[in-house]
Amino acid sequence: MDDLFLKIIDREVPANIIYEDEIALAFEDINPQAPTHILVIPKTHIPKLSDADSSQKDILGHLMWATGEIARQLDIEDAYRVVVNNGAKAGQSVFHLHLHILSGRVFSWPPG
Repeated sequence: MDDLFLKIIDREVPANIIYEDEIALAFEDINPQAPTHILVIPKTHIPKLSDADSSQKDILGHLMWATGEIARQLDIEDAYRVVVNNGAKAGQSVFHLHLHILSGRVFSWPPG
């Protein structure tokens, strides 16, 4: 399997890692769309959100918890957006589930 994010988890590809625990890893996006742009990924390979099954509910919940923890650590907990792109037509380019934490600029609604 050619998964860029698994290579980051295995330290085969460098990344600026800002958070890690037994379930999740977070690092700075190499193509930031905001002054703060962090990716939060599960250490388990899940290609996209719609591929997660009921046995992975705890992982999905943990990713959301970790997102809040990272926002607190970065002191952005009062102003950030979380984005999950599911599938190529929704803008997903790496097929390993990841949450984008974006902060530091004004975001419009609706997005995209």
